[in-house]
Amino acid sequence: MNFAARVPTVEITDLKDGDFLLDVREDDEWQAGHAEGALHIPISEFVARYGELTEAAPQDGRVHVICRSGGRSAQVTMYLVQQGIDAVNVDGGMQVWQAAGRPVITDEGEPGSVL
Repeated sequence: MNFAARVPTVEITDLKDGDFLLDVREDDEWQAGHAEGALHIPISEFVARYGELTEAAPQDGRVHVICRSGGRSAQVTMYLVQQGIDAVNVDGGMQVWQAAGRPVITDEGEPGSVL
């Protein structure tokens, strides 16, 4: 069975304002541009910082996991599902987010870019 076929996935168009978004890209990618309101925990630090997610995520809500193109976020999504968390991978990641016209900002609130 294909790994990707088992990862719960949503399309960018399925996301609504206020959905909880977890960005697992590395610091340089985040600083270049990210979705407003997303929680940033780089995949390289994810296990060590897992508690930050459980504190911030909605109690009975879904965690939408995003990276640049969908590979790293798929790995984190599978980990979260194994922990019993309702998590889904955002298909196509920040590249598709930006291409769909969704805002990408810097920490200063200025227009950002996807590396």
